[in-house]
Amino acid sequence: QVQLVESGGGLVQAGGSLRLSCAASGSGFGIVIMGWYRHTPGKQLELVALIDSDNNTNYTDSLKGRFTISRDNANNTVYLQMNSLKPEDTAVYYCYVRSDYPRRVNYWGQGTQVTVSS
Repeated sequence: QVQLVESGGGLVQAGGSLRLSCAASGSGFGIVIMGWYRHTPGKQLELVALIDSDNNTNYTDSLKGRFTISRDNANNTVYLQMNSLKPEDTAVYYCYVRSDYPRRVNYWGQGTQVTVSS
């Protein structure tokens, strides 16, 4: 079982930056992929970025260049650095983790609110 604890959300003005963190804890698991999704009311859940254990990354095209995902494998932590934030980035950001050991399971964080004011 994996527990995810997110931090770093908040209110920021347009053009500002925020850094989200998500730490995974537990035992008996093997994390393969970590990442972030976001949800805005009235819209579908949107992929933000994913990173695998070899640090290969996958971003939603529209966020490339502004958002950067990274991970600390030793501490099972994933980060999302968000720069040049826009009001349309306002959403609840969810940490996502996929563990392939002992079987494939997807885990989700509780979500952290990011609000960008104009």
